[in-house]
Amino acid sequence: METGCDLHTHSLFSDGTCSPEEVVQLAEGMGLSHVALTDHNTVLGLDRFIQAAQHTSVQAVPGVELSCGWGGREIHMLGLFLQPCHFPEVHEYVQAMHRKKDESNRQLLEKLQEAGYALSFEELAKCTPEGHFNRAHIAQAMLEKGYVRSVEEAVKGILSPAYGLYRPPERLDALEAIRFLRSICAVPVLAHPYLNQSADELAVFVPRAKEAGLIGMEVRYPLFDRETEEAACQLAAAHGLLPSGGSDFHGAIKPHIALGTGKGSLFVPSEYAVALSVCAQKTAR
Repeated sequence: METGCDLHTHSLFSDGTCSPEEVVQLAEGMGLSHVALTDHNTVLGLDRFIQAAQHTSVQAVPGVELSCGWGGREIHMLGLFLQPCHFPEVHEYVQAMHRKKDESNRQLLEKLQEAGYALSFEELAKCTPEGHFNRAHIAQAMLEKGYVRSVEEAVKGILSPAYGLYRPPERLDALEAIRFLRSICAVPVLAHPYLNQSADELAVFVPRAKEAGLIGMEVRYPLFDRETEEAACQLAAAHGLLPSGGSDFHGAIKPHIALGTGKGSLFVPSEYAVALSVCAQKTAR
């Protein structure tokens, strides 16, 4: 039986609900060969993650998910196989972005308060160890207070830019982020293509990203139907990008997404992790 892996998960250090240790435990229980912890714009959970995987059957893949922008679109870039010696550089790299995100959140919460929602910046800042939160945290708070029926309802409704209350902050340039990840010998992987970009937009972005140093692309993802998965595989192959994939597991905040299997049918072959690992080793030399 072919062994699987999961190269895209989150913990309580960003907007997940499981500890790094629990992520490893779940991966081992499922018999996964590799699991990557890729919290949003933070590496603070990675030391615990690596330690938790010691003496287990699971290979820990330290990572990060950077919130980027390009061409007016939000793009998420994974950095896989981060080396512990470079964790401080990643932490420093995202600080300016955190400040802009915090200001965006503060403005959003002020507008929500004016609209009658009892939410505060101080309350939301308690959601993560660093005090940095995102719209998923706000949506969860709205759900707990009975303002919405689901996190998805809030994110796609009152918290969406189209509604008018949320103004997205200035994001890291995606091509710059790729170059940064390569500079610290990490493996840049484009997360969930087609979610925020059309096929036409990807046709322009991917060649430029490849030129900047992009190495991989997620081709297996819980929200991809068969047609999208095939399109992602073809796009990756056309540009010489290594395939990757993951559940984008967040724990209880996204109860319909399970680690390793997504909505139940996701399978990411271990060979994806192995190929990316080999590339990371070559990059580090």
